[in-house]
Amino acid sequence: QVQLVESGGGLVQAGGSLRLSCAASGRSFTRYAMGWFRQAPGKERDLVGVVDWTGSNTYAASSVKGRFTISRDNAKNTLYLQMNSLKPEDTALYYCAAARDLGVPTRIGAYDYWGQGIQVTVSS
Repeated sequence: QVQLVESGGGLVQAGGSLRLSCAASGRSFTRYAMGWFRQAPGKERDLVGVVDWTGSNTYAASSVKGRFTISRDNAKNTLYLQMNSLKPEDTALYYCAAARDLGVPTRIGAYDYWGQGIQVTVSS
């Protein structure tokens, strides 16, 4: 079992930055690939980015590539999402998730554990 708790969300103006954190507890953090997802009202939950267990390999969705950076600190059992140049369309509930996978899984079904989500709102 892995428990995930997101923090760092809030309200920011377009063009601004936020950094989300996801603190993990429970089974060994390094056994899991970690991902960030987001869900806007009335829409499906979409993948934002993934980082493998080493932290060396990442994937970013095309909608955020070049603006968002996913990373992890295995010594601190923490996942990060640095979000720059935020746009109103980035407004959503953001979730971190853990997958028992040695690669960079992009399917939502690959993820076994989820945080409760944290709101990010970008005003125009």
